Amino acid sequence: MIRVNIDGKVLKCENGTTLYEVAENVKTDYDHDIILAMCNGSLCELSKKLTENSKVEFVTTASYIGNECYRRSVTFMMLKAFYKVVGMKNIEKISVHHSVSKGYYCQVFGNVQIDDAILQAVKEEMNTLCKRNILITKEVMSTAKAIKKFNKYGMNDKVHLLKYRRSSTVNVYRMEAFEDYFYGYMAYSTGLLKYFDIIPYDEGFVLQMPTKEEPEKVPDFNPKHKVFKVLKEATDWAEMMGVPTIGHVNDKITDGTINNIMLVEEALQEKRIADIASEIASRKDIKIIMIAGPSSSGKTSFSHRLSIQLLAQGLKPHPIPVDNYFVNRENNPVDEDGKLDYEVIEAVDVKFFNDQMSELLAGKKVELPDFNFVLGKREFHGNFLQLGQNDVLVIEGIHCLNDKMSYSLPNDKKFKIYVSALTPLNVDEHNRIATSDLRLLRRIVRDVRTRGTSAESTIEMWHRVRRGEENNIFPYQDTADAVFNSAMVYELSVLKTYAEPALFSVSENTPEYLEAKRLLKFLDYVLGMPKENVPKNSLLSEFVGGSIFPV
Repeated sequence: MIRVNIDGKVLKCENGTTLYEVAENVKTDYDHDIILAMCNGSLCELSKKLTENSKVEFVTTASYIGNECYRRSVTFMMLKAFYKVVGMKNIEKISVHHSVSKGYYCQVFGNVQIDDAILQAVKEEMNTLCKRNILITKEVMSTAKAIKKFNKYGMNDKVHLLKYRRSSTVNVYRMEAFEDYFYGYMAYSTGLLKYFDIIPYDEGFVLQMPTKEEPEKVPDFNPKHKVFKVLKEATDWAEMMGVPTIGHVNDKITDGTINNIMLVEEALQEKRIADIASEIASRKDIKIIMIAGPSSSGKTSFSHRLSIQLLAQGLKPHPIPVDNYFVNRENNPVDEDGKLDYEVIEAVDVKFFNDQMSELLAGKKVELPDFNFVLGKREFHGNFLQLGQNDVLVIEGIHCLNDKMSYSLPNDKKFKIYVSALTPLNVDEHNRIATSDLRLLRRIVRDVRTRGTSAESTIEMWHRVRRGEENNIFPYQDTADAVFNSAMVYELSVLKTYAEPALFSVSENTPEYLEAKRLLKFLDYVLGMPKENVPKNSLLSEFVGGSIFPV
């Protein structure tokens, strides 16, 4: 017999008992479904057999890790259902793309026309698979064998990816006879995967799934059409350039053609910035440009590059960071963890901001503030501004798309821009890259380089940053007049060089270790490259260093 300690509750089990069997004994103690476990400090699937006394903490679908596992597992079930309904011979590939409205946008390529009838049949097959409670098993096989297997299945993106795998083995998941490779752990069986929907959208469909906040509820479908359009354009471009996945980017690095990709991508970004500047210049009433976006989206570099393009259009831009309008620290709100919350709009002196901007629009001379982050208070250093005929204000801050931030300013005077790192890159056709992961890696690299902040500290506060984005930025994305995508397919290869040492420094004894380990495992798929060929005005230089701008 072995002893299993679960939050102080000790169970006696037979040697070889699975974590799933233990979970079944205690599931009524949890408010949500158990999907994974921490066993003696390591994250495990519920299929793990216990062979020694163990300390176990169960992971439910109401956690970030559990929700991601749920989403992977539902995606696996969807793929099996699609191949069953449509037939493998009719499918060239199914691509699981970026996030749309809490779900994944997917496309099917091959001899098949996606319509409501097919999607309904797939949904019914998924419900059948769920009711049958099929085991999801894992086989550790040689990388060479896995490459041969996926080559046979026509899953060419996986063949590209595994070609660069350093490990001699790979985990292949099986749901009855259907096999696939996934980056991350899976649920024990399909019986847990009860909550999902399939919704036709654009040229494909969205696999809609619950959030960790409401793990037993499929959220309403509420796509942000402007952001989706920009992401789709980026995805189409990546396909056209032959770099839709990490494996394809690795190919470009090894054959020496990655510099061409870099030059084209940087040129496309510059053209998009110039187009936005031209649109602003063509609207003669515009005096205030409001720029918002989530953390590490490259807003600062974008605002500098936009200012250069505005100058080329004959306008005189004046950058104003909203951060300079923070309330004094003693008046700053705190979050549910009792920590200062700089993400909420109440952290900004909105009235003072509106008063000053209104005075500037009225032609008055105004002394602008600076915020002293060391002392935590607003200061004035003689920075006066008065707007002329061709002057425009370039205002950057997380609340700039929210009209509460600029409630007194006329809408016809404002031009709103949403900036985000909307990566079109996938790990392979079935494993997407979360845009939040790209931004977290950017932030880790920049924080280590410019602020002396450890990766551990950045990871620790990331959930609070993400919570602020969900509440204060993402709801307003589609109110923007323009959406700018700052992501580049080559940047992970540059970030890897700087992110890996920072992530390796995270102590195994900290809560942040699991996330650091996950990111390191992810970066293991990526071939690194130096930053020497990254242009000095690139948005990427804001994070890896060498930028020509004061960022």
